[in-house]
Amino acid sequence: MNTPTSQYMTLPVMESFYTIQGEGFYQGHAAYFIRLAGCDVGCVWCDVKESWDATAHPKIETEEIVRRAKNSGSKIAVITGGEPAMYNLSELTKELQAAGLKTNIETSGAYPLTGTWNWICVSPKKFKPPHSSVFNQANELKIIIYNKNDFDWAEAHAAKTGPACELFLQPEWSKEKEMIPLIIEYVKTHPKWKVSLQIHKYMNIP
Repeated sequence: MNTPTSQYMTLPVMESFYTIQGEGFYQGHAAYFIRLAGCDVGCVWCDVKESWDATAHPKIETEEIVRRAKNSGSKIAVITGGEPAMYNLSELTKELQAAGLKTNIETSGAYPLTGTWNWICVSPKKFKPPHSSVFNQANELKIIIYNKNDFDWAEAHAAKTGPACELFLQPEWSKEKEMIPLIIEYVKTHPKWKVSLQIHKYMNIP
């Protein structure tokens, strides 16, 4: 498995596509997604388990990744996974920003971050603890709510973030109907939080 401290001119890419950001702070914005392959976090409810095995996907040169992103016409490049922070992303983010794109990352926080970012979304998972260094870098904390106990877990992680960090609670998709009413009531009584929904799934787009 690649280590987060090594420098690579290629990265394993499961898929890349231009779409609408469906969740979190940038919900509704057009964005080019770069889904890197490889993940050892192991979320049982992950909806892209095919991304876990990095060896099952082609390694692509960062120059080509950036060319595709620039040609999409998007102003935002979202690096997601898998777990993208497994890799050294310094070269990729440098080239993306040089091409005029904002660099956003979606990470569980399981590894220290590399690269230069315009927006960092940390969505910690119980399956692998987040690295302590990610919390003071997070622009956005997105907690997936699967059961009632997750609200206490959300507060414990929010306490580690900076005062400017945007806080979101998002229902796990398979438990959405059950969790949305609980999230609504929680946000009403704890207004520092906001509701995040996976609107791309409602719109049936990637």
